[in-house]
Order: sequence, then C-alpha cells, then structure tokens
Amino acid sequence: MAPSDPLVSVEQVTRKFPLDHNAVTALSNVTFRIDAGEFLAISGPSGSGKSTLLNLIGCIDKPTSGRILIDATDTSRLSPSETSLLRREKIGFVFQTFNLIPVFTASENVEYPLLIQGVRTNERQKRVAEALANVGLSGRAHQRPDLLSGGERQRVAVARAIVHRPSLVLADEPTANLDTRNATQLIDLMRDLNHTLGLTFVFSTHDQRLLEHTPRIVRLTDGCIISDTHSERFEGATREQILAASVS
Repeated sequence: MAPSDPLVSVEQVTRKFPLDHNAVTALSNVTFRIDAGEFLAISGPSGSGKSTLLNLIGCIDKPTSGRILIDATDTSRLSPSETSLLRREKIGFVFQTFNLIPVFTASENVEYPLLIQGVRTNERQKRVAEALANVGLSGRAHQRPDLLSGGERQRVAVARAIVHRPSLVLADEPTANLDTRNATQLIDLMRDLNHTLGLTFVFSTHDQRLLEHTPRIVRLTDGCIISDTHSERFEGATREQILAASVS
C-alpha cells in the first residue's frame, strides 16, 4: 500500500439480496474511503444498510457489484482461503452480543484468535496480557463471561478484537446492549485505543452517545450515503480535549 492509499476504499458498491422472484437492494452505489487511524461511524435508521456495509468491509459478505479494497487489495478477487487469511490478520470484530465462548475464561476468549493463527505459547500469553491490560481487565483474566458485567464482557470482546494487532477494528452496534455508564466507558476506551495505539475503528450505530464522540460520521438512508461529515472540534485535538468536547 502506497503512503497516499486509504486503508479501505469502497468503490461504487451495490449489494442486492434475492427475495422471492425479485431482489432487495440493501446498498446502492456506495463510495467512500477510510484512512488509517480514523475513528468513523456508519449511522442511519434500521434498514438503512449499516450492518450490510460493515459485513462487506469485513469480508463476511461480498458486493453484488463494485469493489472494496483493503490495504490496496481488491477483496472481491480473493479466494475463500485468502479472504479468511485477510480477516484473521488485518481485521478485528466487536459484536453487539459479545459472542464470547461461555466455557472459556476472559483470557481464553482473548487468546482464541491467536490459537487459530498458530502463534506460539509465550507470544500468545504476552499478547493476551497486553490486550487485557489495554482494556483495564487484567484482574478479571480468569473469570468466565457469566461472572462478568455487560460492560466487562464487551471489554473482553474489544481485547479479543485487538489481540492480533489488526489494521482495522469493526464494531456492529457496540453500545446497543449497554447502559449509559458502561456505554460511556466503552466509548472512552475505544477512543483511547484509537489515540494511543493508532487503531482504525469503524462501527455501525444509531446511538447518539457514541456519535457525539465521533470525528467522522457517514450517514446512510435506504442504502445510499446521504452525508459524510467531519467534526471540526476534533481536528488536531488531544485525547483529553476530545473527551471534554464530547461531553460538553
């Protein structure tokens, strides 16, 4: 990827789903780019295409037409095994329902992506400890999900998403199942990881609590981008200034 290339390039993407003898258009001719280090929300009402777009960027699905490039790689041209490898190495996922393995401890849930990658034991242990420390859960490493609060479970999900050091973290409605206190803590955590580790975060949401913390918002309606806005109050701001502005 050349220095001027975006991390993600969405180019004239359309996604249609078959329905009886017709087709439903979930996305229509969507084009935008995401640069490395951004903190970006995809927003819109239910049925606007948010989750569909996130799934396409995450290579869980493929567009009907158009293309998506990640690190200048055209994902539509990848084989299934190449697509799986790209997801494992470059993308972290945070799900609305946490998707933790209930019989695993927090550390074992975080470790799981590294096991799939075949990372050696010592390196796995180091990365898991680092990821849990980054989300403030070092002291809860040996607890199973049923002994954790909703906010703690989502933090474990974030640690799992970043443990393999991806280029891109995708989150689908990450605050939807959290109360205001835990949602605010999660937002602060993601902004902190974005700022300190340079992680690129892209998430779907209609949660105003999260949108108030977001420098860039891409808004969808009926599968089309209706606006792509940057908030001037975040330009060149420090983490402390961003958080202060977000709650003002």
